[in-house]
Amino acid sequence: YDRLVDSGISRFVALDPMHDVDALLATSAMIRKAGGAEIIAALTYTVSAVHDDAFYARLAAQLAPSADVDRFYIKDPAGLLTPERARTLIPAIRASIGGKPLELHSHCTIGLSPLTCMAAAELGVEVIQVACGAASNGTSLPDAQRTVANLRALGHRVDIDDHALARVAAYFDGLAEAEGLPPGTPQQFDAAFLRHQLAGGAVSTLRRQLAELKLSERFDDVMEEVCRVRAELGYPIMVTPFPQIVYTQALYNLIGAERYANVSDQVIRYVLGSFGRPTAPIEPDVQDRILSRPRARELSTEPPPMPPSELRKRFAPGLSDEEFLLRAVMPADQVDAMLAAGPARRHYNPTMRPLLSLLRGVAARPPASRIVFDKPGLHLALRSPLMETTDAR
Repeated sequence: YDRLVDSGISRFVALDPMHDVDALLATSAMIRKAGGAEIIAALTYTVSAVHDDAFYARLAAQLAPSADVDRFYIKDPAGLLTPERARTLIPAIRASIGGKPLELHSHCTIGLSPLTCMAAAELGVEVIQVACGAASNGTSLPDAQRTVANLRALGHRVDIDDHALARVAAYFDGLAEAEGLPPGTPQQFDAAFLRHQLAGGAVSTLRRQLAELKLSERFDDVMEEVCRVRAELGYPIMVTPFPQIVYTQALYNLIGAERYANVSDQVIRYVLGSFGRPTAPIEPDVQDRILSRPRARELSTEPPPMPPSELRKRFAPGLSDEEFLLRAVMPADQVDAMLAAGPARRHYNPTMRPLLSLLRGVAARPPASRIVFDKPGLHLALRSPLMETTDAR
């Protein structure tokens, strides 16, 4: 957090996917001590038997008195929040946060988010988080320009520089086109997602793994088992790493001799509490079966993370704080490659990519005495032996 503040970051989100209040408050205090100017406490939304309006209201009420929490936001990473649920959830949260501002961050994964954002504005949510141009929609956030237009059409005042917003959207549109990346498109509603809550990337990976195992026809069975395993493990919110943990265990349960015959180390760590306290109690029989394994006894004695002062002793003296942090968490060859690459470019104009690609191609060809590029809007002449630019406009 010290390094982030020193680099100019002033606004932070404190998020714990297990909704551990003590962890959230400790994180917020660390950010404030480092100089964070604005700290937003995340209320991570999901659908389960225990995540009702009262659950989120209690959580917000525990965090609201802290001077290290300036704002709240509902984080809906899977786009599960419906307009109907928003109309009960948002008032319950607003009544618990003591007048502190509330924001909404809801992904478009199953097509609900644009409508939910409109309902949120009617209910007093002050900030709707959005994305721009090609980076919006899909499994991202709602399109900024469309959201602004819809809010104004419904009678809301949105104080924003429309010209600047259009330029930002056009930049990302141009970037996607130059890099050959698909722009986000509006998603269709998928009711099944409300049950299994696996994001698109996790579903794609699962399908690929089943195909490799020649078990593609078991996809629906795995998805049913995902719902069962999630309930047995105390309804973890399906954000990384929990979707991967749950669907891997579901697959093991289906292909094994019996359920929980095979258990991954990550599931064991989850049950041991390495990720924090589960929202709801783990089903006792499942917990006993997992913790009775010899591997569980081994993992229960894992040492805690090494403090930075001790960790520094593993590296050469004199490392900057930035390089130390990178080397502490990344493979050495990757950090070496980053340092060798030098500083990142300060500016990138995606419209220049075709020209730059052309020049790289020319540089790879045998030398020529003179090369001329002539097209509408561009005239470029290069001359040997130094290939100096003799005329460019």
